[in-house]
Amino acid sequence: MSTTKYTPRLSDKYTKEVVPALVKKFAYKSVMQAPRLEKICLNRGVNGAVGDKKLVDIAIDELTTITGQKAVATISKKDISNFKLRKNMPIGARVTLRGEKMYEFLDRLIAVSLPRVRDFKGINEKAFDGRGNYTLGVTEQIIFPEIDIDKVNKITGLDITFVTTATTDEEAYELLKELGMPFKNAKKETTN
Repeated sequence: MSTTKYTPRLSDKYTKEVVPALVKKFAYKSVMQAPRLEKICLNRGVNGAVGDKKLVDIAIDELTTITGQKAVATISKKDISNFKLRKNMPIGARVTLRGEKMYEFLDRLIAVSLPRVRDFKGINEKAFDGRGNYTLGVTEQIIFPEIDIDKVNKITGLDITFVTTATTDEEAYELLKELGMPFKNAKKETTN
């Protein structure tokens, strides 16, 4: 019996295809200079969480189901009387994925979930933050096949942030494009 360690498909693709492509494109001296995906953070604010505590529990359960990792509640940092909000109240849910779970989630997102978005033409390539991180807004949680649409009582969205080690947006864009992210207008390659 062989004891081969399981590695996610995108993790293999990263080391065998993405790193050499990035080294060639940006002329890095070492493969260690190539940017890599550090973590994926999923965040979800819950509208009406102040009045109904069960909404936060539902959001936590849904994020846990989508990612396969236990989500935690996000807590308010200050009092805001206009919203009837008190400090330390649960107002959302979040989860951070790293390693194998991160690559597995990214694979499912690219291959299954994003194509299920209605009228999908690709994701916006302008949502980089200037430091090599990318945030994708998902308007409906039902695009994930793990969510049972019959049990959903309210359609809500979530933010997915891809944190990379890239120093520029261009490097992060190339990294995510090579990993298979379906950007709307893939920038045309310039030939010298």
